[in-house]
Amino acid sequence: MESTAHAFPANAARALTDADLQSALAQLQTGFPAKRAAAAARMPEFERLRDAARDIKDHTLAHLDHYLERYTRAVEASGGQVHWCATAEDARQAVLAICRNAGARTVTKGKSMVAEEIALNPYLAAAGITPVETDLGEYIIQLADEPPSHVIAPAMHKTKDQVSDLFLAHHAKLGKTRRLTEPPELIAEARDVLRERFIKADVGITGANMLIAETGTSIIVTNEGNGDLTQVLPKVHIVLATLEKLVPTLEDAATVLRVLARSGTGQEFSAYTTLSAGPRRPGDADGPVEYHVVLLDGGRSQMLAGEFRAMLRCIRCGACMNQCPVFAAVGGHAYGWVYVGPMGAVLTPLLAGVAEARHLPNASTFCGACESVCPMRIPLPALMRRLREAAFDAGLPPATERSGLALWAALARAPGLYRLGARIGARLLARLGGRAARLRRLPLARGWTGTRDLPAPEGDTFQDLWRERRRARP
Repeated sequence: MESTAHAFPANAARALTDADLQSALAQLQTGFPAKRAAAAARMPEFERLRDAARDIKDHTLAHLDHYLERYTRAVEASGGQVHWCATAEDARQAVLAICRNAGARTVTKGKSMVAEEIALNPYLAAAGITPVETDLGEYIIQLADEPPSHVIAPAMHKTKDQVSDLFLAHHAKLGKTRRLTEPPELIAEARDVLRERFIKADVGITGANMLIAETGTSIIVTNEGNGDLTQVLPKVHIVLATLEKLVPTLEDAATVLRVLARSGTGQEFSAYTTLSAGPRRPGDADGPVEYHVVLLDGGRSQMLAGEFRAMLRCIRCGACMNQCPVFAAVGGHAYGWVYVGPMGAVLTPLLAGVAEARHLPNASTFCGACESVCPMRIPLPALMRRLREAAFDAGLPPATERSGLALWAALARAPGLYRLGARIGARLLARLGGRAARLRRLPLARGWTGTRDLPAPEGDTFQDLWRERRRARP
């Protein structure tokens, strides 16, 4: 997927004025966050599970070479093949070679962020192979020719009316000429259309929520069952995953699964948790004849060796973006690449380059909501702060921004001057506000007051009040 992360300010400005998008995003506030909180409250040991899941991933990452070798041996022992891919191009070529060897004309796909990362669909289409997304959200955005806007709800930016129009436009040639308006009807029509694609597919491609080193097993977590049909019906099953998806044992996987669905969708467990290990065995009623695992590095080794290793704990639950006020305001497409929200603000600069994505770590209020709900306890604000520093050290921000930060740093190093400036600024803003409690316009803060009011200061500065209260203590 081609990145437009460098255009985040312009992307965000458009998103703020998109009425349909804002209507769709409004549903986020009363959806996933409330369900996540309720699911966590029902489990007294939830916080201990978060610690355990974090420790499992930390241990795995510290011994990743060992577990990769163990996983490879287990896959091969079950009759499967592992394809090691350093780059996105390597992964695309590996998938294409497997498809061509199978004589594939149609490929069904489960939801995979890695497939988005390596731009697999257009690559296969250019080679004469038709990829068909089978997750309902992914199917919708494939019809719309758009990237996903959320890691677990890829079409959350679409309204029901927009989906109705898409289905009518694309399904009319299949004889479905009635515009449907109710979700159950739309789901039934998608199921009917996709059923034939499942049956005709030569190859099925899925992602992997986890890979288990001791058994060579891949796990997918879905709520629709499309992943099962994708990996069972075709004669070839390809698992597309990245190195950090490994966990040592089935017991470790069970621990991570207990925090995954609760953190993302607020479910106790997803509707389908499917394990696959190798091709069909003698006596099996179904399953693929060939089983391939395409393992992508794509910059993960560099992260593993550096100060951003904690980001490799991410299990793609989406909790951070569900809680993020910036994501709630602009949606996922504004971030300009595959990974969005707070996790994308860290991953995109690391994988696509700080120069390309320097705006994303700045798209945060640092309120800490993302870290507070992350099931793997990833210190997202600290990682974003470090990326801000890296961009500044590389001289990437414009001169005006760098000068402003230099002035702020000079004030911060001179406490007396800082306090004087704070007093003058507070009193000036109070005068500008007059009797109003809020400032509707402020020339040097148009980025804020363009979409919201700025509360006018009242009374003394925080530091003055702190000093007075300390003096008043007995």
